[in-house]
Amino acid sequence: MNKVRANRNRTITLSRAETDRYGKDLIHISKSVNADALGNKIVNQDIFEILGSLPEGFVDLLILDPPYNLTKTFTLTTFRKKSIAKYAEWFENLLVRLLPTLKNTASVYVCSEWYSSTAVHLVLDKLLKVRNRITWEREKGRGAKRNWKNASEDIWFATVSDDYIFNVENLKLKRKVLAPYTDTNGEPKDWQDTSAGQFRLTHPSNLWNDITVPFWSMPENTDHPTQKPEKLLAKLILASTNRDDLVFDPFMGVGSSIVTAKKLNRKYLGVEIDMEYCLLAAKRLHLAELDRKIQGYHDDVFWERNTVYMQKNSKRKKQLHSKNPANPPK
Repeated sequence: MNKVRANRNRTITLSRAETDRYGKDLIHISKSVNADALGNKIVNQDIFEILGSLPEGFVDLLILDPPYNLTKTFTLTTFRKKSIAKYAEWFENLLVRLLPTLKNTASVYVCSEWYSSTAVHLVLDKLLKVRNRITWEREKGRGAKRNWKNASEDIWFATVSDDYIFNVENLKLKRKVLAPYTDTNGEPKDWQDTSAGQFRLTHPSNLWNDITVPFWSMPENTDHPTQKPEKLLAKLILASTNRDDLVFDPFMGVGSSIVTAKKLNRKYLGVEIDMEYCLLAAKRLHLAELDRKIQGYHDDVFWERNTVYMQKNSKRKKQLHSKNPANPPK
């Protein structure tokens, strides 16, 4: 709260009044609870303290963004780097205790840095059905003088069974066409010609280079050092859940997963040990009631990063809607 910020800085912060206000939205679990009591809640506790109190078979999508195997200090806690074997042991102990919460149709996504990605894979392969590894470009980061700059992270995709949700039509990415082909009649082949250029809807792949890490001018930004973008979470949630399904994040941080779930009409449960992060998540949930936009996701389509047409097209549709309210934008 003491930082001096530029006028255009949109980083979400907390006033003393907001700390008191949003503190009332947080819950603690001291005994076994049923699933109805956990829908759309933030739990301010260590996930290891409450695992024995959670109900069985209530989670449709588990998003795991545990501490990476790096020595890193957050507001109240410090995670220290372990050997690959010790990290795998720690992660397996966590996952084994989370498995009972999952439905038979549930999906699991696990975020990881490159060093321990193999350990995550081996544990998932032991306990679940591994489907894929997503690699996404994280364009922030410092250069290295004696190594390659780390500019990517992994997300492992696994399922409990062979009966799982994957909504491929919800995940199309709109890209500019650099070499537009036409058919024998001169008509666009698998692309659209618009006044702003040529665009194509492409199928989702496991290589994502359209993600922007939150920074100071983005309305979702906080001071959390490893905050995940809402656009990234939207892809996971739209892929592996349907409306009103429940998304569970045991290492919620500042709540990108649960805020995105709310914007996409899913139920959520977030657990986080750090009270300040919980309060920021609670404030973001309130802000989501006022603005449900997800940067990079408009008109039910994910847009290529830095696509100006996306912003202009969205603005034009709003203008048309204001002139003709009976014909809302699609």
